[in-house]
Amino acid sequence: MPEDNKFLLGLDAGNTVIKAVLFDCRGRQIAMSALDGQSLSPLPGHVERDLRELWRNARKVIRDCLEKADADPSRIAAVGCAGHGNGLYLLDKGNEPLLGIQSLDTRAADLSGELAALHGERLHALSLQKPWPSQTPALLAWIKKSRPDLYARAGTVLFCKDFITFKLTGERVSEISDMSGSGLLRMPDCRYDPEILELFGIGDVGDLLPRLIEPADIAGRVTAEAAAATGLLEGTPVIGGYFDVVASALGSGVVHAGEASIIAGTWSINQVFSETPVVDPDIFMAAGFASARYVNIESSATSAANLEWYVRELVERGGHHEDPFGYCNARIAEVTPAADDPLFHPFLYGSGQGAEFRAGFYGLAGWHTEGHLLRALFEGVLFEHRRHVDTLDRAGVPFDSAVLAGGGARSPVWPQMFADCLGVPIRVAENQETGALGAAIGAGVGAGLFGSYEDAVGAMTRVRHLFQPDPLMKPHYDMRYGTYLKIAEAMRPIWSEMSTIRSSGG
Repeated sequence: MPEDNKFLLGLDAGNTVIKAVLFDCRGRQIAMSALDGQSLSPLPGHVERDLRELWRNARKVIRDCLEKADADPSRIAAVGCAGHGNGLYLLDKGNEPLLGIQSLDTRAADLSGELAALHGERLHALSLQKPWPSQTPALLAWIKKSRPDLYARAGTVLFCKDFITFKLTGERVSEISDMSGSGLLRMPDCRYDPEILELFGIGDVGDLLPRLIEPADIAGRVTAEAAAATGLLEGTPVIGGYFDVVASALGSGVVHAGEASIIAGTWSINQVFSETPVVDPDIFMAAGFASARYVNIESSATSAANLEWYVRELVERGGHHEDPFGYCNARIAEVTPAADDPLFHPFLYGSGQGAEFRAGFYGLAGWHTEGHLLRALFEGVLFEHRRHVDTLDRAGVPFDSAVLAGGGARSPVWPQMFADCLGVPIRVAENQETGALGAAIGAGVGAGLFGSYEDAVGAMTRVRHLFQPDPLMKPHYDMRYGTYLKIAEAMRPIWSEMSTIRSSGG
């Protein structure tokens, strides 16, 4: 058992919110601070962030967290950071912030489609991933083609959490979970490969790729400058960190091969751990994070981000500011599910089936209420998760239970809907900050407080609630899921036509 007087600091940097959470070595949360960032959309399809604001927010939440804990920073054994995968975070040749692109960006949609048609099969053979719009190498290829001036200034390619690690340590480093999740590594070796770069048309980018380590390896130590900015102790170890989906799985208690993690966050994440990666062209991606530790992922930007949009644009404008998500859950609870309820496609940010996909409500009638709209939105998100789960099942990675994490796990109604629709028990972890906890678990392994991931996960995670599926609801969801898929198929040519009109400026 690790020393009880040691703490572990986990950071979780998503597409919007950044959090700092201090844990003891039993996984108990000591203090937490969070701050919402500002996404920028300078052009349609462009979703960016100011890297200087990201660091301002990071150092503020770290300092606030430590002040709330009133903890001696010398007791912090190590720091770990998790962050959203893909997108593109560039430093210039002088190590100053150059560009931050988030994983909701679709500027490279056309180019990624061209690359997939030309080299998709070979790229999948190398990296177990095909090109897609906000994939890091696809964005690099777009920058090279469309912004050669910016490309010429680039000095280092990083991911969201790597930028924070760089500001903490001064080290330009990344790790294999984010790099393999971006399609930049040869799999299953988890190493750089020049052929991958050549196929993307960025063969000259090799010198921009950072030093590559495993997530729990020590990337560097907190510098004097970062210590003064954050309140951390100079010299505190900082590990490489994690692709946030891996961190969230670990923080929710998933660690063994065959175990499943579902994350209802900005993205719909559906993943199963394994000792070897699954080789199947229908699987979105596979990522590695240690020897004989892989995660097979089916995902798209179609999950709780849809609810966040609804709350931001409709609920908060309606004056329900104190607890807007509680308001939504209350409206859904007023609705008795019926076969002819409205349906919703959660494609506000496109779909893995096509960047041209768009969101929409279907089957509305005059007697439907806001509760019906919200239940349709919850179901639409759920149905996209199910579509991904079906793909995993066909690829030979089924599961008979799963842990649900992300914002969706905090809802009093969504976890039961997942259990009923998927027909499997759904567990929700005791600690809701699963991304930060997963990063802290890795920090504990990297600092030598635990001998293995199994030891760390066993000591630091617990189940808060178990949702058993209601067999009486399964036929209801099966029927509506079938209709949901039929409407999407019928809309394909219309979405394609709308995309052509947008591209032509008509």
